[in-house]
Amino acid sequence: MTMSIRLRLFLASILIIVIILPTEASPASSELLVAYGGHNETMAPMWVGVDRGLFKKHGVDPRVLQTRSGPIMMATLASGGAPLVWAAPTSAISATLGGMKLGCFAVGNDRIPRELIARKGIESLEDLLGKTFGVQSIGGGFWLATMAVLNGLDIDPERYKLTMRVIGDTGTVTQALTTGNIDAAVVPYSFADMAKRAGARSLADAGTVKVVYQGTAMCARKNSTAITSETMIGLTKGIVEALVYIQEPANKSDVSEILKKHLRLTREEDIEASYKVTRLQMTGLDIAPNPEAWRRIQRLLTRVNPKVKEVDLDQLLVSNAARTLEESGFLPEMRKRLGR
Repeated sequence: MTMSIRLRLFLASILIIVIILPTEASPASSELLVAYGGHNETMAPMWVGVDRGLFKKHGVDPRVLQTRSGPIMMATLASGGAPLVWAAPTSAISATLGGMKLGCFAVGNDRIPRELIARKGIESLEDLLGKTFGVQSIGGGFWLATMAVLNGLDIDPERYKLTMRVIGDTGTVTQALTTGNIDAAVVPYSFADMAKRAGARSLADAGTVKVVYQGTAMCARKNSTAITSETMIGLTKGIVEALVYIQEPANKSDVSEILKKHLRLTREEDIEASYKVTRLQMTGLDIAPNPEAWRRIQRLLTRVNPKVKEVDLDQLLVSNAARTLEESGFLPEMRKRLGR
């Protein structure tokens, strides 16, 4: 199948998705919207940056647009509903395979502060044989974190005969776990605490599993007239300042309030866990896409679609913005704020 035919089929399929999902409103094209699929702590740099005016400080004024999943997020990008996405590498790679010409230029997290949680009756990793895991979509960010953790624990989904069931966002997956509709899930600490209070059991702390990983990145279509080099620099600076703001202990109360608002948290222990997740998921300021991490993710994604290996990551990953901030002294100065 030629690339042009593949692109037409991809665009046709995602336009159908957009049409049948009226809850995702079509925003004005003049807005600098950032679409996202995973409603969890991976969005924290964007929420903090927008709510505290850190992007405006650098000449950009993005707004976030929640969608139901990674595929719908990419559909929004392809249809012109948003010029930017805060995407999992899996979503960006899959869209590139479909013919979209993307550039991913700033990364928001490089750790997996989650737990592998199982329902009552499952006591060990060995008990996972033949069980069902909940995810948000096949090939999306939630799926990626799950697969990366299982890989780090030396659990082969095929050998263990695991089933990945599409349930919904993180909250919906957690609820399905506590009601017994699925057997296990890899969820952020805050949601893991909720599940454990309902009787679920933690089988592994993914935060201690060593994997080369990047979980979300700012991406845009390469032919977008809305995204200039200055826009990329401004967005990247805003993300970096948000990451620094999150790490500074003096901002704990404010960051916690932002998380409480966006994640609709009510219990103090859940807010504390959410804050912990947010600080752990990006411990440095290495915001340039890491080719090694993306190649590992690409290999994981071949389990879903072997053709993914055709994607040229050198064309997808853009390091210009991060390099400019390094050479200009902006990133070194931000590291000094963190004492690094």
